[in-house]
Amino acid sequence: MGKNRNRLAFEMSPYLLQHADNPVDWWPWGEDAFNKAKREDKPIFLSIGYSTCHWCHVMAHESFEDEHVAQLMNDTFVCIKVDREERPDLDQIYMTVAQIMTGGGGWPLNVILTPEKKPFFAATYIPKESRFGRIGMLDLVPRIRLLWKTQRDELINSAEEITSALKKPPSEIPGMRLDESVIKSAYQNLVARFDAVNGGFGGAPKFPSSHTFLFLLRHWKRTGDAGGQQMTEITLNAMRRGGIFDHVGFGFHRYSTDAGWLLPHFEKMLYDQAMIALACLEANQATGDERYGRIAEEIFAYVLRDMTAPEGGFYSAEDADSEGEEGKFYLWTEEELRSVLDENEADLVVRVFDVRKEGNFSEEATGRFTGRNVLHLNRSPVEVARELGISEFDLKERLETARKKLFSAREKRIRPQKDDKILADWNGLMIAALARGAQVLDKKELEEAASRAADFILEKMRDGDGRLLHRCREGSAGILANLDDYAFLIWGLIELYEAGFGTKYLRAALDLGRDLVRRFWDEEGGGFYFTPEDGEDLILRKKDGQDGALPSGNAVAILDLLRLARMTGDSKLEEIASKAFDAFAAQVRGVPAAHLHLLSALDFALGPTSEVVISGPIESPETQKMLKALRSKFLPRKVVLLKPAGKDPEIGRIAEFTKDLEMVDGKATAYICKGSVCQRPTTEPDDMLEKLDSAAGGS
Repeated sequence: MGKNRNRLAFEMSPYLLQHADNPVDWWPWGEDAFNKAKREDKPIFLSIGYSTCHWCHVMAHESFEDEHVAQLMNDTFVCIKVDREERPDLDQIYMTVAQIMTGGGGWPLNVILTPEKKPFFAATYIPKESRFGRIGMLDLVPRIRLLWKTQRDELINSAEEITSALKKPPSEIPGMRLDESVIKSAYQNLVARFDAVNGGFGGAPKFPSSHTFLFLLRHWKRTGDAGGQQMTEITLNAMRRGGIFDHVGFGFHRYSTDAGWLLPHFEKMLYDQAMIALACLEANQATGDERYGRIAEEIFAYVLRDMTAPEGGFYSAEDADSEGEEGKFYLWTEEELRSVLDENEADLVVRVFDVRKEGNFSEEATGRFTGRNVLHLNRSPVEVARELGISEFDLKERLETARKKLFSAREKRIRPQKDDKILADWNGLMIAALARGAQVLDKKELEEAASRAADFILEKMRDGDGRLLHRCREGSAGILANLDDYAFLIWGLIELYEAGFGTKYLRAALDLGRDLVRRFWDEEGGGFYFTPEDGEDLILRKKDGQDGALPSGNAVAILDLLRLARMTGDSKLEEIASKAFDAFAAQVRGVPAAHLHLLSALDFALGPTSEVVISGPIESPETQKMLKALRSKFLPRKVVLLKPAGKDPEIGRIAEFTKDLEMVDGKATAYICKGSVCQRPTTEPDDMLEKLDSAAGGS
């Protein structure tokens, strides 16, 4: 290797490649690094981050690119870099360590380990020099070196204690079951934390956490309490108006640094686009308000334009920084706006998007205004149109003309870096969102985009034995798939089947579901481990039902199995789901609001659920009318199958109960079973919807 080229130069991860020229002698995670640490009698400096993490960039520039700091690190440690998106298993374990040791967590995550992978120190961002009570690298590294030489027994004992605490199983109460009362408790917690002024929950910073909205809409559907629907609408509208939304190029930034959704951290993550789109599509169905469908369309426009690989998969993220400055690509001075737009357009944009000469936000660090502006709407388009004395339609037309000009001008700027790895789990979420969008918005092109991505993963992200892999970049797939990969991809495949009724996707979902149970199921305690039974031997095999930035893999897997059980009549899948609920019952009852997606799965399990089979040619107007009626309503506890015309359709081999369900009088016919009771078939869409919505709580 040439000067300052370390072993990360041979990795596929964009994040690791960002550090390939560091003077730090980085190693990728692997036994070679740990064997070196044992040979040289050194501890491990483990640094975990991701390519679009702003503070990861800050620490890299301050310390990892500094020759003096690098020399100290190389002399003291064997240094390992990990991309948390490539290795979420490692990230979960050592983030839990940080939370145990410090009470908090985040990225960059820096953990010091023994050569046996056991931790004895953890921190997030570490400055180069000590300041404001925070130890810096120039002081920390020599201190660790001294302690390793003079007080190693104490460090090792500490590492053993932390590892033991990490492995301590959560409390379980045999025989505990989950019921509707825990759904009520979670809802009451959300009501208490809801910000009625700005939307969202709690104060700053504010994250989208879109699985919260999926839960709230299900609570509304079950109970008729409009509060869940209202909280969802208030928040989605506030987010769409705020600076967290990219008003020029579309898509949502990661989170808001303030309570009012104004100033975001500017990275854009694929999973946020998918989950927010799903929430908007369900809000569209629940309220009948097409504004939410349009937000989903804007998200899809961004993803299909900027985040889609030529071969069909979706890229992971776009950075917050460009030209070494966070948000530079997205911010505007008034002068810049006026140089792009004509006078009337500029006056309108300045007024509508709260643009000010001094800037409309102050820097976090200094409190100074810089003249730059985050475009945001501080009131609704209806209010603005009324003030201007024009129609809302005319306002939108004028703003769209200006937006296109600003977009063209912005495209000439230096873009933030794109993390172009393709991850099976995040792609699964986007496949689910696009497939649902195809149904709700009646847009075939969204189904086609979802199909291309699904085909890419199913064909290209497998090993020689056909086993699912986690990551693909530049045509090279690798890393054994984890729980989220299976669960999220199965979710996407189920949605994709219901969008176009391609049985290959339903069969793939079932095959992956069987593989999921075989490789991840905890035979002793129930529930799914995050890593497979033949995965790398780490200090902990983690099993968790709690949501984070994404819904819990266990929760998604449980709901997948419940839906597949209803679609195929396979009761064994439902039995596994039931045991998984029991495995997490004590944890959920302890903190219900931390397990919202598992409670969404519980909502499905408690029922009443509906199985709908449409018998008829998919291309016929009658069949399409039936499907359009189904897709116009929010019916979260239903599954839909299509029995096409013709002899021996494939669906009859997957779901045997559909074999004898034929059209009535030559018309497309809906067969509905609800709450284990089957009803008379109907050829009328309105009658079908009435049957589905007849019982309390709908479907």
